[in-house]
Amino acid sequence: MAIVINEISRTFSEYLLLPGLTRKIHHPENVSLKTPIAKFHSGESSRLNLNIPFVSASMQSVSGSEMAIALARRGGCTFTFCSQPIDSQSQMIARVKNHKAGFVQSDSNLHPDNTLAEALSLRKKTGHSTMPITFDGSKNGQFLGILTDKDFWEFEDDLNGPVSKYMTPKEHVVFGALGISLHDANKLLQANKKECLPILDNNGHLHSLVFKKDYFDHMNNPDELLDNHKRLVTGAGINTHDYKTRVPALLEAGADVLCFDSSDGYTEFQKEGTQWIRSNFGKDVVVGGGNVVSGTAFRYLVQEADLDFVKVGIGGGSICITREQKGIGRGQASALMDVVNERNNYFKETGIYVPVCSDGGLSNDTQIIIALAMGADFVMMGRYFAMTYESPTPKVSIGGRIYKPYWGEGSNRARNWQRYNQSSETESGLKFEEGVDAYVPIIGSLREVLGVTTAKLKSTMCNTGALTLKEFTDSAILTRISEQSFVEGGTSNVLSLDKDLPREV
Repeated sequence: MAIVINEISRTFSEYLLLPGLTRKIHHPENVSLKTPIAKFHSGESSRLNLNIPFVSASMQSVSGSEMAIALARRGGCTFTFCSQPIDSQSQMIARVKNHKAGFVQSDSNLHPDNTLAEALSLRKKTGHSTMPITFDGSKNGQFLGILTDKDFWEFEDDLNGPVSKYMTPKEHVVFGALGISLHDANKLLQANKKECLPILDNNGHLHSLVFKKDYFDHMNNPDELLDNHKRLVTGAGINTHDYKTRVPALLEAGADVLCFDSSDGYTEFQKEGTQWIRSNFGKDVVVGGGNVVSGTAFRYLVQEADLDFVKVGIGGGSICITREQKGIGRGQASALMDVVNERNNYFKETGIYVPVCSDGGLSNDTQIIIALAMGADFVMMGRYFAMTYESPTPKVSIGGRIYKPYWGEGSNRARNWQRYNQSSETESGLKFEEGVDAYVPIIGSLREVLGVTTAKLKSTMCNTGALTLKEFTDSAILTRISEQSFVEGGTSNVLSLDKDLPREV
């Protein structure tokens, strides 16, 4: 007969933290949210760390290049979705790596005979208003001048005229020589009151661009996550079907971390996939996997599959219906505590620390905090990021409010057939869905949303007497709460300005 675990499967909403002693040093500005994403040996450091414990899910409706750029600027990491052609995913990675290198490769280049109409079309396609003019129209061609939206009037000038008539020619452009330091390039921008500085080689060919806005972006984002070349760090989702062709392309494009995307990762497929990556690209490539809901599954993936981190969670996502459809899963809190306990045992036995990611089951900031207190090194979220301006889906107006489409990777819309491998007969589509189509309200920019969440997290850590996430986990005392305790924690016997009182129109 089946083995029955009598313990109730718990969720994050069933727990609260007890406060610890808050000392004078426990102030939010002294709190560090740095956390490892790659395994490491005792006494050593992880070869890759996040500056904040947040990553975005590998989903079509969540993790595009704009999200990857915005989240890396704040210190987290995005996993671009793998339910797309290899070339398009590689291009996403390349856009992120080229976006913030200090010296940026131009992707908006024109030939002097191109028309203003073609320039406007290019600006619409790339979103960039600064367009270098080169002899052959290539990104590294002979530099002839530069065109910005300040050089012409879109509704007044002749759009059929050549850009050479409107551009600022090279002799009037301030530029830097190849080999100049980023510090000196920014000094040139400042001294000449310019927005963009072209960098030219000895033959006058365009090498790269330095932007004033990138300097201010860096100053305004001190936690931005950068690689050894000062480029933004980004991750990529992979699957167990085409990894032999997808992984080389993603690494070539510059992906810093890979993660198998699967509703159930306790499989030999992930073992074989990771072993192939290790044998072909070595131990330095950061590879994560999952998802799992038990310590046994965690042990298998770290011992047999040699993963750097393991994701926990099946069926807890807001648009995931795996539990409903297949009867597989576990309450997210119970799953996380089981895996964390096994992770700690594994560390005691081997001296190897394997980071754990809590994926799904997080409906508010409080539950994010509880997950980190329970031992998750970082959390992966979909809906949370889908509700920001930076998610890749279009805005939709419903009943006078602005929403964004949000769908699961297990839905028919995602068409991610290989990931679920339900049948070799795909002519009629998925036999059943493990995700749904939905809409989520837009709640703000990623910067604003993360700012609130990190402020709450740091404040809670101070309340418990912790300055680092490790101290937070080690010192956390959690208490189970009853349904009435949950009700008591909300507002009562008052009129809520947000919900109860009528508003003036």
